[in-house]
Amino acid sequence: MYAASREASSRAREALRAALTGSDEVAATAGTELFAVVAVLDDQRSLRVALADKSVSSSARAELAERVFGGKVSVATTAVLTTAVAQDWSRTRDLVDTLVLLGQEALLRAAADRGRIDAVEDELFRLGRIVEDNPALEQALSDHGKPSAARRELLARLLTGKVEDITVELAEQAVTRPRAGDIGASFDHLSDLAASLRDQIVAHVRAAVALTSQQRDHLSASLQRIYEKPVTVHVQVDPSLLAGVVVRVGDDLIDGSAVGRLQRLRQSLA
Repeated sequence: MYAASREASSRAREALRAALTGSDEVAATAGTELFAVVAVLDDQRSLRVALADKSVSSSARAELAERVFGGKVSVATTAVLTTAVAQDWSRTRDLVDTLVLLGQEALLRAAADRGRIDAVEDELFRLGRIVEDNPALEQALSDHGKPSAARRELLARLLTGKVEDITVELAEQAVTRPRAGDIGASFDHLSDLAASLRDQIVAHVRAAVALTSQQRDHLSASLQRIYEKPVTVHVQVDPSLLAGVVVRVGDDLIDGSAVGRLQRLRQSLA
């Protein structure tokens, strides 16, 4: 985002934090409603453009949002939405993307209030790996030749009753608006967002063999010393590494695998 949108996004997130001072149901409702608002904006370009039109006063944009959505969504959602549209955005897309992010954060805060955010985070990570390892499923969930409702229904059939309700809702939104068209990356983003709300960072680990609990704890402790912050370790078994692990934390990559060592040896001999 450009500077104007970053500032606008920050203010909208402050409005969300102020609005979610009630029960977990307030947060859950706000998350669901923000996703519904995004669906309307995705379908109605003229409304989407009007709500982000900097040539119109911020109060007029907020009044428009109130006229369209007032009475249809909760007080908390209305407060967040009117604050968001009253900001100056560099691009219309930034407004909509921020509303998606706020919906995700609201649902994750509801999960935290219910004491279930650890479970949701783990389920989102595992779902990303399942999709990544199943090309047919990934294709079905990414097929924009099918209505988004059909893709959400497919996901709901696979997940309902097997994972947290909030995981289902977040996953359905992810297949509707995947990040850069990548479903797996969308689930990883949600998992990372859940960790950040707990003031933690996520280490995505590929290991040649499954790690024992002791090995996971040792790796987590080592990374915590490096990053000076609690670290959640998500492990994916990848036998192609032959031995060792590859660790990704944000943009940092630590390759301690046998394949990585062999590649570095070949480069040094070349």
